[in-house]
Amino acid sequence: MTLDAHRAGTGKPLLLVHGLGSSWKAWQLVMPALAAKREVIAIDLPGHGGTPAEPDSGTFAGQARSLDAFLDEERLVGVDMVGSSMGGRLVLELARRGRAGAVVSFDPGGFWQGGERDYVRTSLSASLALLRLLRPALPRMARSPVARAALLAQLSAKPWALDGDLVADELTSFADCATAIPLVGDLSEGPRQDGPAAPRTGRMVIGWGRSDRLLFPSQSRRAMAAFPSAGLHWFDGCGHFPMWDQPRDAARVILEAVG
Repeated sequence: MTLDAHRAGTGKPLLLVHGLGSSWKAWQLVMPALAAKREVIAIDLPGHGGTPAEPDSGTFAGQARSLDAFLDEERLVGVDMVGSSMGGRLVLELARRGRAGAVVSFDPGGFWQGGERDYVRTSLSASLALLRLLRPALPRMARSPVARAALLAQLSAKPWALDGDLVADELTSFADCATAIPLVGDLSEGPRQDGPAAPRTGRMVIGWGRSDRLLFPSQSRRAMAAFPSAGLHWFDGCGHFPMWDQPRDAARVILEAVG
Protein backbone atom coordinates (compact mmCIF):
# COMPACT_ATOMS: atom_id res chain seq x y z
CA MET A 1 0.00 0.00 0.00
CA THR A 2 1.65 3.22 -1.16
CA LEU A 3 0.87 6.21 1.04
CA ASP A 4 1.95 9.73 0.19
CA ALA A 5 4.64 10.63 2.71
CA HIS A 6 6.71 13.66 3.66
CA ARG A 7 10.17 12.75 4.93
CA ALA A 8 12.68 14.84 6.83
CA GLY A 9 15.82 14.24 8.89
CA THR A 10 18.08 11.21 9.20
CA GLY A 11 18.46 8.37 11.63
CA LYS A 12 16.09 5.77 13.01
CA PRO A 13 12.62 6.10 11.38
CA LEU A 14 9.76 7.73 13.27
CA LEU A 15 6.28 7.40 11.75
CA LEU A 16 3.72 10.20 12.24
CA VAL A 17 0.02 9.41 11.71
CA HIS A 18 -2.51 12.26 11.49
CA GLY A 19 -6.18 12.28 12.46
CA LEU A 20 -9.49 12.21 10.62
CA GLY A 21 -9.69 14.70 7.75
CA SER A 22 -6.15 15.92 8.25
CA SER A 23 -2.83 15.34 6.44
CA TRP A 24 0.88 15.14 7.17
CA LYS A 25 0.89 18.93 7.53
CA ALA A 26 -0.76 18.61 10.95
CA TRP A 27 2.73 17.86 12.29
CA GLN A 28 4.47 20.94 10.86
CA LEU A 29 5.08 22.64 14.20
CA VAL A 30 6.89 19.65 15.73
CA MET A 31 8.65 18.23 12.69
CA PRO A 32 11.80 20.40 12.89
CA ALA A 33 12.51 19.25 16.45
CA LEU A 34 11.79 15.62 15.59
CA ALA A 35 13.77 15.67 12.34
CA ALA A 36 16.81 16.97 14.21
CA LYS A 37 16.98 13.57 15.94
CA ARG A 38 15.24 11.07 13.66
CA GLU A 39 14.17 10.31 10.11
CA VAL A 40 10.56 11.47 10.23
CA ILE A 41 7.99 9.84 7.94
CA ALA A 42 4.74 11.84 8.04
CA ILE A 43 2.09 10.10 5.96
CA ASP A 44 -1.24 10.95 4.36
CA LEU A 45 -3.76 8.23 5.18
CA PRO A 46 -5.97 6.87 2.36
CA GLY A 47 -8.54 9.41 1.22
CA HIS A 48 -6.56 12.21 2.88
CA GLY A 49 -4.11 14.69 1.40
CA GLY A 50 -2.19 13.16 -1.48
CA THR A 51 -3.20 9.53 -0.94
CA PRO A 52 -6.17 8.17 -2.93
CA ALA A 53 -8.89 6.29 -1.08
CA GLU A 54 -9.13 2.51 -1.22
CA PRO A 55 -12.51 0.70 -1.31
CA ASP A 56 -12.41 0.19 2.48
CA SER A 57 -10.92 3.56 3.45
CA GLY A 58 -14.20 4.78 4.90
CA THR A 59 -13.76 2.43 7.86
CA PHE A 60 -11.31 2.30 10.73
CA ALA A 61 -10.53 -1.32 9.85
CA GLY A 62 -9.69 -0.26 6.30
CA GLN A 63 -7.41 2.55 7.48
CA ALA A 64 -5.64 0.12 9.80
CA ARG A 65 -5.26 -2.42 6.99
CA SER A 66 -3.69 0.18 4.70
CA LEU A 67 -1.31 1.38 7.39
CA ASP A 68 -0.34 -2.21 8.19
CA ALA A 69 0.36 -2.85 4.49
CA PHE A 70 2.45 0.33 4.28
CA LEU A 71 4.68 -0.95 7.08
CA ASP A 72 5.25 -4.14 5.08
CA GLU A 73 5.91 -2.24 1.86
CA GLU A 74 8.44 0.06 3.53
CA ARG A 75 9.92 -2.75 5.66
CA LEU A 76 9.28 -0.73 8.79
CA VAL A 77 9.61 -3.52 11.33
CA GLY A 78 8.96 -2.43 14.91
CA VAL A 79 8.98 1.22 13.88
CA ASP A 80 8.44 3.90 16.52
CA MET A 81 5.20 5.73 15.82
CA VAL A 82 3.20 8.74 16.92
CA GLY A 83 -0.47 9.35 16.22
CA SER A 84 -3.08 12.01 16.91
CA SER A 85 -6.85 11.52 17.34
CA MET A 86 -7.85 8.82 14.82
CA GLY A 87 -4.15 8.44 14.13
CA GLY A 88 -3.63 8.01 17.86
CA ARG A 89 -6.08 5.13 17.79
CA LEU A 90 -4.38 3.65 14.73
CA VAL A 91 -0.96 3.51 16.40
CA LEU A 92 -2.55 1.89 19.46
CA GLU A 93 -4.14 -0.70 17.18
CA LEU A 94 -0.80 -1.43 15.54
CA ALA A 95 0.75 -1.77 18.99
CA ARG A 96 -1.96 -4.29 19.83
CA ARG A 97 -1.03 -6.21 16.68
CA GLY A 98 2.67 -6.21 17.59
CA ARG A 99 3.72 -3.95 14.70
CA ALA A 100 5.06 -1.00 16.70
CA GLY A 101 8.18 -0.09 18.59
CA ALA A 102 7.71 2.83 20.95
CA VAL A 103 4.29 4.46 20.70
CA VAL A 104 3.00 7.95 21.50
CA SER A 105 -0.75 8.49 21.14
CA PHE A 106 -2.25 11.98 21.49
CA ASP A 107 -5.96 12.21 22.43
CA PRO A 108 -6.86 8.92 20.72
CA GLY A 109 -10.33 8.05 19.55
CA GLY A 110 -12.13 4.83 20.31
CA PHE A 111 -12.71 5.24 24.05
CA TRP A 112 -16.06 7.02 24.03
CA GLN A 113 -19.28 5.50 25.31
CA GLY A 114 -22.99 6.30 25.59
CA GLY A 115 -23.86 9.86 24.65
CA GLU A 116 -20.21 10.62 23.86
CA ARG A 117 -20.64 8.65 20.64
CA ASP A 118 -23.56 10.82 19.55
CA TYR A 119 -21.63 13.95 20.48
CA VAL A 120 -18.63 12.97 18.35
CA ARG A 121 -20.79 12.03 15.36
CA THR A 122 -22.99 15.12 15.56
CA SER A 123 -20.23 17.63 16.15
CA LEU A 124 -17.91 16.29 13.46
CA SER A 125 -20.73 15.98 10.91
CA ALA A 126 -21.83 19.55 11.57
CA SER A 127 -18.27 20.84 11.33
CA LEU A 128 -17.73 19.05 8.03
CA ALA A 129 -20.95 20.45 6.57
CA LEU A 130 -20.00 23.98 7.62
CA LEU A 131 -16.47 23.74 6.25
CA ARG A 132 -17.70 22.45 2.90
CA LEU A 133 -20.13 25.34 2.72
CA LEU A 134 -17.34 27.80 3.49
CA ARG A 135 -14.69 26.01 1.40
CA PRO A 136 -13.91 28.87 -1.05
CA ALA A 137 -13.37 31.34 1.80
CA LEU A 138 -11.40 29.12 4.20
CA PRO A 139 -7.86 30.26 3.23
CA ARG A 140 -8.88 33.90 3.75
CA MET A 141 -10.76 33.18 6.97
CA ALA A 142 -7.78 31.29 8.40
CA ARG A 143 -5.82 34.55 8.41
CA SER A 144 -8.26 36.08 10.90
CA PRO A 145 -7.77 35.38 14.64
CA VAL A 146 -11.51 35.90 15.16
CA ALA A 147 -12.41 33.35 12.49
CA ARG A 148 -9.86 30.88 13.84
CA ALA A 149 -11.37 31.24 17.31
CA ALA A 150 -14.85 30.53 15.95
CA LEU A 151 -13.94 27.62 13.69
CA LEU A 152 -11.50 25.79 15.96
CA ALA A 153 -12.91 26.40 19.44
CA GLN A 154 -13.63 22.68 19.82
CA LEU A 155 -10.12 21.57 18.84
CA SER A 156 -7.75 24.12 20.35
CA ALA A 157 -7.50 25.83 23.72
CA LYS A 158 -6.17 28.94 21.99
CA PRO A 159 -7.27 28.83 18.34
CA TRP A 160 -6.77 32.57 17.79
CA ALA A 161 -3.04 32.09 18.42
CA LEU A 162 -2.53 29.30 15.88
CA ASP A 163 -0.57 29.86 12.68
CA GLY A 164 -2.89 30.94 9.88
CA ASP A 165 -1.23 28.74 7.25
CA LEU A 166 -1.52 25.69 9.49
CA VAL A 167 -5.20 26.42 10.08
CA ALA A 168 -5.85 26.94 6.37
CA ASP A 169 -4.22 23.60 5.56
CA GLU A 170 -6.22 21.79 8.22
CA LEU A 171 -9.61 23.29 7.41
CA THR A 172 -9.32 22.78 3.65
CA SER A 173 -7.98 19.26 4.15
CA PHE A 174 -10.99 18.33 6.29
CA ALA A 175 -13.42 19.93 3.83
CA ASP A 176 -11.84 18.06 0.91
CA CYS A 177 -11.40 14.68 2.63
CA ALA A 178 -13.02 12.00 0.48
CA THR A 179 -13.52 9.56 3.34
CA ALA A 180 -14.61 11.95 6.10
CA ILE A 181 -18.36 11.23 6.10
CA PRO A 182 -18.17 7.41 6.17
CA LEU A 183 -15.34 7.51 8.68
CA VAL A 184 -17.30 9.69 11.09
CA GLY A 185 -20.14 7.17 11.01
CA ASP A 186 -17.90 4.12 11.30
CA LEU A 187 -15.79 5.52 14.13
CA SER A 188 -18.73 6.75 16.20
CA GLU A 189 -20.81 3.60 15.77
CA GLY A 190 -18.11 0.94 15.87
CA PRO A 191 -16.65 -0.95 18.82
CA ARG A 192 -14.29 0.55 21.36
CA GLN A 193 -10.56 0.21 20.74
CA ASP A 194 -9.18 -3.08 22.03
CA GLY A 195 -5.95 -3.56 23.94
CA PRO A 196 -3.51 -4.33 25.36
CA ALA A 197 -0.30 -3.78 23.43
CA ALA A 198 1.67 -6.82 22.31
CA PRO A 199 4.50 -7.76 24.70
CA ARG A 200 7.23 -6.73 22.23
CA THR A 201 5.92 -3.16 22.00
CA GLY A 202 8.34 -0.52 23.28
CA ARG A 203 7.62 2.32 25.64
CA MET A 204 4.09 3.72 25.36
CA VAL A 205 2.78 7.17 26.25
CA ILE A 206 -0.81 8.35 25.93
CA GLY A 207 -1.04 12.15 25.98
CA TRP A 208 -4.26 14.07 26.58
CA GLY A 209 -5.13 17.75 26.52
CA ARG A 210 -6.93 18.74 29.71
CA SER A 211 -9.06 21.17 27.67
CA ASP A 212 -10.00 18.71 24.90
CA ARG A 213 -13.59 19.55 23.94
CA LEU A 214 -13.98 16.77 21.37
CA LEU A 215 -12.64 13.67 23.12
CA PHE A 216 -13.16 14.50 26.77
CA PRO A 217 -10.26 13.97 29.20
CA SER A 218 -12.36 11.47 31.19
CA GLN A 219 -11.96 9.05 28.27
CA SER A 220 -8.29 8.72 29.19
CA ARG A 221 -9.27 6.36 32.01
CA ARG A 222 -10.66 3.86 29.51
CA ALA A 223 -7.59 4.22 27.31
CA MET A 224 -5.29 3.51 30.23
CA ALA A 225 -7.39 0.52 31.27
CA ALA A 226 -7.10 -0.92 27.75
CA PHE A 227 -3.34 -0.22 27.56
CA PRO A 228 -2.08 -0.57 31.15
CA SER A 229 1.58 -0.60 30.10
CA ALA A 230 1.29 3.00 28.84
CA GLY A 231 2.17 6.10 30.81
CA LEU A 232 -0.23 9.05 30.84
CA HIS A 233 0.94 12.59 30.12
CA TRP A 234 -1.41 15.52 30.70
CA PHE A 235 -1.05 18.65 28.58
CA ASP A 236 -2.35 21.47 30.77
CA GLY A 237 -4.14 24.30 28.99
CA CYS A 238 -4.21 22.27 25.79
CA GLY A 239 -7.00 21.21 23.45
CA HIS A 240 -7.41 18.19 21.18
CA PHE A 241 -4.09 18.64 19.36
CA PRO A 242 -1.05 19.00 21.66
CA MET A 243 1.24 19.45 18.65
CA TRP A 244 -0.72 22.64 17.83
CA ASP A 245 -1.27 24.17 21.25
CA GLN A 246 1.99 23.07 22.89
CA PRO A 247 4.41 22.01 20.13
CA ARG A 248 7.55 22.26 22.27
CA ASP A 249 6.12 20.08 25.01
CA ALA A 250 4.64 17.67 22.45
CA ALA A 251 8.00 17.28 20.70
CA ARG A 252 9.73 16.74 24.06
CA VAL A 253 7.23 14.05 25.09
CA ILE A 254 7.68 12.28 21.75
CA LEU A 255 11.48 12.33 21.81
CA GLU A 256 11.64 11.17 25.42
CA ALA A 257 9.27 8.30 24.68
CA VAL A 258 11.04 7.07 21.54
CA GLY A 259 14.57 7.95 22.63
